[in-house]
Amino acid sequence: MTTPTNKLPPIHPGEFLREDMDELGLSARALAEAIDVPHNRIAAILRGERAITADTALRLARYFGTSAEVWMNLQQAYDLKKTELERGQEIRKAVKRNKDSFQSVVGR
Repeated sequence: MTTPTNKLPPIHPGEFLREDMDELGLSARALAEAIDVPHNRIAAILRGERAITADTALRLARYFGTSAEVWMNLQQAYDLKKTELERGQEIRKAVKRNKDSFQSVVGR
């Protein structure tokens, strides 16, 4: 069942990164230097044009004092919601559910 909340556009992790940077008064160039990555990597993430990779997640986690999983989970949630909105209906039509397979494994 699709609810209105599910139809909201996905939020790219770059938007969360921008909020953290703004709170610290940090520019993209300054962050890139601090975490030892090219400036264009941070700029592309902030524009929503690049995903946060495991490497970048580890660097951001170290810098901001979070876990890498926080950044990877933001990316994964974005990717999943974006794909669901773009291709979910097509996938639901093309792939028939096997009603027994998952339940039989979990039920053991």
